[in-house]
Amino acid sequence: MSRVSAHARLTPVPEANTAVAAAKVAAAGDPTQAAIASSLSAALYGLTIVQPDIEDAQHNTTRMLIFARTPEIPDVAEGPCITTLVFRVRSVPAALYKALGGFATNGINLTKLESYMVGGNFVAAQFYADAEGHVDERSMRLALEELRFFSREVKVLGVYPANPFRQTGMADLGE
Repeated sequence: MSRVSAHARLTPVPEANTAVAAAKVAAAGDPTQAAIASSLSAALYGLTIVQPDIEDAQHNTTRMLIFARTPEIPDVAEGPCITTLVFRVRSVPAALYKALGGFATNGINLTKLESYMVGGNFVAAQFYADAEGHVDERSMRLALEELRFFSREVKVLGVYPANPFRQTGMADLGE
């Protein structure tokens, strides 16, 4: 029996993050409650780890974003980078298709694309994206220029060195 089906009778309770979930479980003192959290959270809140490594994929990774008041953009010569951005497309047919076209024509790979409703309605969507490349590379500049043309708003959240896992991790997993 898989881990998922073995715990199918559990009722999930969403929290802001896993550390908050661990803190609430610890505060409740109820042995019928559990949290999916890090071993650090378990240690901080005096919890017992019942089942370690419950990810559903070997390459499961938690990503954290760190924001700074002043951008710290690595030099383009330092190696592969990721550019993270948010953008809002215009409310017209094929807006997303047109907005992303610059990435395709300039050979920029998007490794993440998530959509969010703006203001909780169906009038406009905002997107969060990770792109392989550096803002100082010509191909990325051209892709961002096209994105800006077809979008209402584009904000680059940051540029940072790509984790080596991006080059070797997926290949090692046969994906």
